[in-house]
Amino acid sequence: MGENRKSGGGERSFWRWQQGAPDERAILVGVHLPHLFDGGLGGHADTDELAQLVATAGGQVVGILEQRLRRPTSSTFLGRGKLQELKELVADRRANLVVFDNELSPAQGRNLEKELDVNVLDRTELILDIFARHANTRQASRQVELAQLQYLLPRLRRLWSHLERQAGGIGTRGPGETQLETDRRLIDRRIAQLKGELRDIAGDRDIQRRGRGDLFKAVLVGYTNAGKSTLMNGVTDAGVYVRDQLFATLDATTRRVEADERRRFLLTDTVGFIRRLPHHLVESFRATLQEVTYADLLVHVVDAASRSPELQIASVNKVLAELIPGEKDTLLVFNKMDKVDQELFENRFGRLHPGALFVSARRPEGPTALCEAILARLRRSEKIINLRVPADRLNCLAVYHRTGAVLAQEFQGLSCMATVRIREEELRRLLAHEPSVELVEEP
Repeated sequence: MGENRKSGGGERSFWRWQQGAPDERAILVGVHLPHLFDGGLGGHADTDELAQLVATAGGQVVGILEQRLRRPTSSTFLGRGKLQELKELVADRRANLVVFDNELSPAQGRNLEKELDVNVLDRTELILDIFARHANTRQASRQVELAQLQYLLPRLRRLWSHLERQAGGIGTRGPGETQLETDRRLIDRRIAQLKGELRDIAGDRDIQRRGRGDLFKAVLVGYTNAGKSTLMNGVTDAGVYVRDQLFATLDATTRRVEADERRRFLLTDTVGFIRRLPHHLVESFRATLQEVTYADLLVHVVDAASRSPELQIASVNKVLAELIPGEKDTLLVFNKMDKVDQELFENRFGRLHPGALFVSARRPEGPTALCEAILARLRRSEKIINLRVPADRLNCLAVYHRTGAVLAQEFQGLSCMATVRIREEELRRLLAHEPSVELVEEP
């Protein structure tokens, strides 16, 4: 059996691919179950996406095994015959790793490793490993470590299997059990410490957010590898890391966009979502995903070249429902249109999603179209009001004249009645800066 890479101690020391060793040779297992199963089990297994995850983590897929079951087997998840088939496939392909697209219980993982004599990971473990590889900032590394430890805690007994005694009865319990309880206490303590650090980071982020004032906030959300970061760089020149792999970006990045002389907005890039995103990750990344909560507009980016754009949309909406109470104004953006038949795609999905934007982040006009679409939503948040402005203070309306926001004006003695299109936040700033300007009435 290969070296067991599972470790309960140390920062960012979870399930990691061996460094300097040949590529992990992985067999993928997908069990198709009825949708009625909860907890990340039910539904169709997606071994294509699982293969992408393995490749992102640096592994090599050497075989795929699938099975359709009414319910998983309690001990090994797979049926007995399929388990034997898997055992033979592992030997035939000289695999040293088996990855399940489903989530395994601690007992199932332990039993499978005994049967197969290779390391066994489930979908959640694999995703956590990828997140650990891509966590470069203090916040991201703390969030990933917290998710890892929360997932690890109920599975400690599986990791201490090397201390089990062959015989049963008196005298066989001792060091392993003692170490198990010690590890549990240490992990509980570390979890509490991480939660405290993340609360402090969230507090700092909140201060930063308040410091940005009342600018219009647009937040990019979407399935991982949908092209959010490429669009972000195209609109803002933010220099966000971009690579054709899953979960290339874990940290939220915010930049200010000057749309015209008066209008500006904040654009934020966030971590990508995925089908069956582990619950521990959603919980741990709440500090990063708080940007979604405070957004004026969600820009939902969809990979038009994916096998199932609708499935991506549904997966993202499911995670957003966990994060946001109520509805948010959302702009649906189908990206990577350079990889599909644009006319056929727009005819089909344009009818399903009226108002959606169809772009390619790789073409210059793509980011420009996105910026204009966000600006159009910003204008929708403006309202028309009447202001009485002293004649000697008319210069305060100059910027509104240049952007066409002054719709009408009429002089009345020493003052001017101006009809202006303006956002609530802009109006508050104008009235605070110019006490002599008076809000008269809404037409």
